[in-house]
Amino acid sequence: MNDLDFFKYQRIIALRNRGIIDPENIDEYIAHEGYSALAKALTSMTPEEILQEIKNSGLRGRGGAGFPTARKWELTKDSGGNGVKYVVCNADEGDPGAYMDRSIVESDPHSILEGMAIGARAMGASQGFVFIRHEYPIALETLNKAIEQARQYGLLGKNILGTGFDFDVYVHRSAGAFVCGEETALLASMVGQIGEPWPRPPYPAVKGLWDKPTNINNVETWANVPIIIQRGGKWFAEIGTETSKGTKVFSLVGKINNTGLVEVPMGITMREIIFKIGGGIPREKRFKALQIGGPSGGCIPESLIDLPVDFESLKEAGSMMGSGGMVVMDEDTCMVDVARYFMRFLMDESCGKCTPCREGLIQMYEILDNICNGLAGPEDLNLLQKLANVVQKASLCQLGKTAPNPVLTTMNYFMDEYCAHVNQRHCPAGVCKALVTYEILEEKCNGCAVCATNCPVEAIIGVPKELHQIDKEKCTSCGICYDLCKFEAVIHH
Repeated sequence: MNDLDFFKYQRIIALRNRGIIDPENIDEYIAHEGYSALAKALTSMTPEEILQEIKNSGLRGRGGAGFPTARKWELTKDSGGNGVKYVVCNADEGDPGAYMDRSIVESDPHSILEGMAIGARAMGASQGFVFIRHEYPIALETLNKAIEQARQYGLLGKNILGTGFDFDVYVHRSAGAFVCGEETALLASMVGQIGEPWPRPPYPAVKGLWDKPTNINNVETWANVPIIIQRGGKWFAEIGTETSKGTKVFSLVGKINNTGLVEVPMGITMREIIFKIGGGIPREKRFKALQIGGPSGGCIPESLIDLPVDFESLKEAGSMMGSGGMVVMDEDTCMVDVARYFMRFLMDESCGKCTPCREGLIQMYEILDNICNGLAGPEDLNLLQKLANVVQKASLCQLGKTAPNPVLTTMNYFMDEYCAHVNQRHCPAGVCKALVTYEILEEKCNGCAVCATNCPVEAIIGVPKELHQIDKEKCTSCGICYDLCKFEAVIHH
């Protein structure tokens, strides 16, 4: 595998057992040092020592916000005395095109269970829950099998490994709302309430599930815990940057030659991911932007291609790490249309509890839609920016606070495209149909008839081996002719 560029530059930790073990056979996980970290944590470490090892590692939550894992564990441990506490695994992966957590659950479910058990020991919890996305039936089946096998082997349940430690895990299937990836909305959903966030404080670590201290980490965070305990926090901390330790799993998709899951050390540059691991842009098109952090992440332009991929650098650029979605865009991508697409998704997924998010996202989407359809004026650009700032500052939860990122970053880095749409009624990328007309160049057309054969409205006139033309009255500006022409004979205005 290391002979292939796609794998050569990766550093595999969270995905260490993917494709190596049978996820439905606990013996294979144990044969690859599985549950040895749990045995170490229960027999030769105190809860304080476990917590210190996680602190030494510098592990931060991989679900989006990047909150220090040890600090969250510590807060849960110190809350509620010796009373009931819970640990929760957030496997409600709702980002479009993201499948990092699904891959770990399907290929290595025991690493999650082992991590949760170790965390529970450190925090004094005896019960855990996995909140899993309802569109993941294979992951759900694999996880349930793993839980049953762990119980049969005495690795979950009462008196684990004869140490007197009790811990069991139960699965809660989500109802499919994107907002339930936010931890307070997740907890509300688990107790049968509408999946809406609540104001913080109190934080779940103090008052969470059934009003008890509750620690929530996502799948990738829990999967890192066993290997940190096994090899030591110092080993993990040597990977990455000073403030962003370890590795991060991303789903690399979009206009790129090599798509798939990649796990890379923190601090790797966008250039290395896109051109070394991803193999560059198809058809030698120019790289334009990287949308990172899920639907509420920001778009990072080509001018920042050497930006390190870590928590602080991405935030400074107007984006965020998020759960790990990476969408690569080339020169044929309209950045206004991209902002409209993500705003539509976030508008539909808003729970509607707070006014800034509920009303603001609708208004932002309508302005973007007007811009793409040539119906907006220069004053709409100012209004759009003001709305984005208000929604960002006044929304209740992180969905609303981060939702304006696609708009703010595209306006910051690609304002020329917004101005072209508004002032010239022109889409430079040729994506917004209302602003685009197509033409066939006489000197380049060889009459291959591919465009005419594939035109859905028969708007292209011509006979094979002779010049073709576009009937402007019939043309719907779908762009199929432009995409299929290998001779660059079709252009757009």
